[in-house]
Amino acid sequence: MRTLIIGAVLVFAACTGEESNGQQQNASGASAPVAQGAANTNFQPAFAGQTRAPEARSGITIARQPLGARLEHPWAIVFLPDGRMLVTERPGRLRIVTREGQLSAPIQGLPRVDARGQGGLLDVVLSPSFATDRLIYWSYSEPRGSGQNATAVARARLSDDGARVENVQRIFQQNPAWRSTAHFGSRLVFDREGRLYVTLGERSNPEPRVLAQDLSATIGKLVRINADGTVPTDNPFVARANTRPEIWSYGHRNIQGADLNPDTGALWTIEHGPQGGDELNIPQAGRNYGWPIISYGEDYSGAPIGEGIAVREGMEQPVYYWDPVIAPGDMDFYRGELFPWRGDILIGALGTAQLVRLDIEGERVVGEERFDLGIGRIRDMAEDETGALWVITDEDNRRIVRLTPQQQ
Repeated sequence: MRTLIIGAVLVFAACTGEESNGQQQNASGASAPVAQGAANTNFQPAFAGQTRAPEARSGITIARQPLGARLEHPWAIVFLPDGRMLVTERPGRLRIVTREGQLSAPIQGLPRVDARGQGGLLDVVLSPSFATDRLIYWSYSEPRGSGQNATAVARARLSDDGARVENVQRIFQQNPAWRSTAHFGSRLVFDREGRLYVTLGERSNPEPRVLAQDLSATIGKLVRINADGTVPTDNPFVARANTRPEIWSYGHRNIQGADLNPDTGALWTIEHGPQGGDELNIPQAGRNYGWPIISYGEDYSGAPIGEGIAVREGMEQPVYYWDPVIAPGDMDFYRGELFPWRGDILIGALGTAQLVRLDIEGERVVGEERFDLGIGRIRDMAEDETGALWVITDEDNRRIVRLTPQQQ
């Protein structure tokens, strides 16, 4: 293990222009939306506030503190009970990083990954009972031969010294496999009962994309399994013939962000749209979220998606959507007190290289704020016990950056 020096603290104003009590208002007196450019489509939202919510400036100036540790395309970050961090790198490495920037050697014992394109070693989470069982769970693009791959989930015990994983078990495989290097989904979230949600992409290509509507496949789905990989008996399709019983909801494009609402315990997700149409959802058991039949976006060619409509009976509407897209990485409800954002959703935006904050009231977005951090494409973030945010960017030779409010 080598010691790396923590980087100098960089301080910058995250909010530019007028202060929050003087922000621009539209003709109706409400705050105008965040500046974001013209929409790609001319769809009308299904209800007021479904997109382009009023800008809600919190007046925060953010201090950035980059660690010296250099990582290759990090994808996920999670805190261990002792305050150190587990971090995945897409080429297939899992490391422990201290808050001072010390980077461990790669943890040994993980299975091979297919690290082409968007694939590789992806999310990592701790068992809800990690303090006693030391189990960790991770998702990855699993090579299946002949250039095919698919998302898989494994679990193992992290050795006492953190140098290796022991008794590796693969507990889930997405099917069918496909020859694609994109849209693996792959966020992992445990609910309050210890069941594991796994988000899955629809593999991007036109041929597998339609399988997001096929209940005999787990492409384009949100699945729910028990911690050992078995299927909960109360899953919505558990008794239906020719249907994968682990499916929770379907018709998804590529969910890469998910978190439990700390007040209600409900799972919220965020998924990539095509050209326009990134979605925030609260996936309900057995519901169809429309992809690739309906969307608030369009194909990158400019062609319409599916039926060229955004609303259809029997298909769910997103709580909120973006057009143009922000290309969301992860999303987290803020639980701390350090920032004045408790209960708000924080999103790492890959496309716009921003931190996006959503002001939430109940199940509606009532305001949006964006921070231009100048650190690159934010893939994931973790909140420590003080409420500080630790973010990683999905790029080569990148650092972990600690974010705190700048003291006035």
